[in-house]
Amino acid sequence: MSTAQVAQTKGQAVTAAPRGTPQSPLEATSKRTRWVVALLLVVALLWTLVPLLWMLLSSFKNRTDVTSATPQLLFGPTLDNYRNLFTGSNNLWPYILHSVLAAGISAVLAVGLGALAGYGLARTQMRGKRHLAFWIISTRMAPIAAVVVPLFIIFRGIGLIDSIPGLVLAYLTFNLPFAIWLMSAFFAEVPPSLEESALVAGCTRWQAFHTVILPLTKSGLVTTFVLCLVFAWNDYAFAVVFSGPNSQTLPIAASQLVTQTGVDWGQLTAIGTIVVVPMMLAGLAVRRWLVTGLTLGAVTGE
Repeated sequence: MSTAQVAQTKGQAVTAAPRGTPQSPLEATSKRTRWVVALLLVVALLWTLVPLLWMLLSSFKNRTDVTSATPQLLFGPTLDNYRNLFTGSNNLWPYILHSVLAAGISAVLAVGLGALAGYGLARTQMRGKRHLAFWIISTRMAPIAAVVVPLFIIFRGIGLIDSIPGLVLAYLTFNLPFAIWLMSAFFAEVPPSLEESALVAGCTRWQAFHTVILPLTKSGLVTTFVLCLVFAWNDYAFAVVFSGPNSQTLPIAASQLVTQTGVDWGQLTAIGTIVVVPMMLAGLAVRRWLVTGLTLGAVTGE
């Protein structure tokens, strides 16, 4: 028997290369490409996780260890930084409450209104629909400086400065266009024949939308909600302009730890951990829907 192995496939002989045969240039290039991609992924992962891990470790260090010129990897952990954030004049609970209310309500409204507008945009047949979709998302690309001044004048006139409703409306200015554009892509992936069958069966347009279309786009709803929540939760530029003593959020509380007399790095890393961890946990909790949503309709656009 020869060293070559012969396989019969659909009546044609295919000869497999014997073991020890050198790889073809194409196979060698493909293998090198996989190694390069794997190396780039490892570098990107380290670039992302190392700062977060260092911030988490620093939040458990005392003042001497956190300000040491030599990085302290072995130290006695302490909860003083977290304890000081919630005691005395540094009461962080109001800031957490304001962030939860402003970011949560804004994300819910953005998803609700974005689903309705995105459905209409995906199903309406009209001239210039693609231009309309681009105009909607282009409002999300506008510089913050171009939006802050007009909104501040409007909010001051109607008494929304230093209020949670004012922050919610401010966050909607960048969350709602994003939600409309993203949800329209998800609805475009759903075959119109499904809702047409529901209409023939006696459903109204709203019933077809509520009972047929929305369940099929659950991953899109979850994806849009999580992303809008993260955008609003991490916002600093709008919060510093429109908030006040009665509505300041966590990013504002973090900025107040940077003073002319110095920076309390222990408390700063502790509050940074408090800001980052909830969003990471939310992303991990819905990662199945998040990955499905980002790979279903978000990549196609409309």
